[in-house]
Amino acid sequence: MLLHLPASRRPLRLGLIPEEAAARHPHVPFTLDHDMDAAPEAGRTLTVAALADLVDDMAARLWAAGVRAGEHLALYKAHNFDIWVLACAASRLGAVPVLLSPALDGPTVGALLDRLDRPHLLTDGGKLADELAGLDLAKAAATVVVPAGELPGTVSLESLAGSPRRQPVLLDGDHPALMTHTSGTTGIPKLVVHTALSLRGRYRPQEYLVSLLRRKETYAIHVSFVHSRMYMALAVMLEHGMPVVVIDHGAPEEVAPLLARTRPGIVETHPNSYVEWADLADHPLRPLANVRVFSGTFDAIHPPTIHKLLSASRRSRPLFFQFYGQSECGPLVARWYTRKNAYRANGRCLGYPLPGMTHVRVVPRDGQRPSKKTPGFIEVLSDGRAVDYYAEGERYRKELNGRWWRTGDVGYRDRWGRVHVLDRAVDVIPNVDSTLEVEDAVLGRLEELLELVLVPGPAQEPLPVVCTKGDVPLDPVRWRRAVVDFPQLADPVQMPLSELPRTATMKVQRIELARRLRERLEQAG
Repeated sequence: MLLHLPASRRPLRLGLIPEEAAARHPHVPFTLDHDMDAAPEAGRTLTVAALADLVDDMAARLWAAGVRAGEHLALYKAHNFDIWVLACAASRLGAVPVLLSPALDGPTVGALLDRLDRPHLLTDGGKLADELAGLDLAKAAATVVVPAGELPGTVSLESLAGSPRRQPVLLDGDHPALMTHTSGTTGIPKLVVHTALSLRGRYRPQEYLVSLLRRKETYAIHVSFVHSRMYMALAVMLEHGMPVVVIDHGAPEEVAPLLARTRPGIVETHPNSYVEWADLADHPLRPLANVRVFSGTFDAIHPPTIHKLLSASRRSRPLFFQFYGQSECGPLVARWYTRKNAYRANGRCLGYPLPGMTHVRVVPRDGQRPSKKTPGFIEVLSDGRAVDYYAEGERYRKELNGRWWRTGDVGYRDRWGRVHVLDRAVDVIPNVDSTLEVEDAVLGRLEELLELVLVPGPAQEPLPVVCTKGDVPLDPVRWRRAVVDFPQLADPVQMPLSELPRTATMKVQRIELARRLRERLEQAG
């Protein structure tokens, strides 16, 4: 059903991926660690054929609920794999799924619904009773759809079971196909518009990684269901007939028996989950023993964590494959780590642009040639770049420099052409070459640390925020020894890992963290 075009010009239609995968690999297993809210009867062990049928079924129900081609379906519900199923079902109808993080508050969701101009809203009873309780949804949404139950003013997917199946609607490849949102560290998040062609552009680098494998491997993924990464990852794995394990509950004690039973050869999750999963290296079930490739996309991961993960594998030459990218562009730069080079690797060196797929340049920030001491703005070219911010076109165009997209990161390229990312431009702290580099170094020296985040204090001093394993009090003597190379650091502030403000992809919201710390210090003073 796909058009015969070059890879970068062949639309990637989310609504057709399950059906096309089922035609080639119908019996490949697809495993969940939880029941789906919209289809609890489907269970946790499916085949690709059953998954494709479920997407087709949900598309029929959404059509019966009133969703049509070209319209927006905002998905804002409890975190559950049915978000992926329903987004693909909407895409199958030619509608545009708009993925809103369950962590967003009610006023923010209300503002985004207003921006979308009365979209269909798919939510659940919990959100209606809590975050959405203060909104006039009759005014904000054309239709309110829930997975099940009879709630006033809503349409239940459960009640539409058995609706006639529909033929897929194929829109032009340049038509909006998916919307995700940015992290929203300040203000209302931006809605990032992806097309079927831009999705294909970000699919290609990830397919390249899979093409390096000599055999089919089980793929385990623990990633936000509202992030474009989940959609690209499953598109690649389903097309290649890889067994898939989808994880919602990422606590190490829950993950260990699941991974030990399914024995994945490829694992992907958020950086903070990798930090927690590193302790599985010593778990008696050996849940990571069969991993051939660990994949990281959302943020740079500290080298000591990578080394410990690789040491947990019993495969002969396991790799940690690190992509650098962002929501607007997908993967841009890549490198891989082995057991031999991981521990002492420079975590700020993120590798090379992807040949034939991405280009990177660094432009001066202050008139000086970009270097470690004077990092410049990182700009990229990629056919995976999103095409707009919905209803904020001017805001999108401000990030363009001709054909180049400014990522918001600062860094430099070394003599070999490798890209070094030192900081987000908004996170630069005076008198610190790279907050991320300091974090890498200190985390490598103190094994009791789970996380270290450097933020500007009240006087713009570099203020370390530390989280320890088991929340054990930080040893001040060990701390002073670990930071002897960084005399400019203020005394550390310790807090539980769970209290760090995070995005939907579990990145630490540094600006928000700094704000909270300032408030705490002002109240204490």
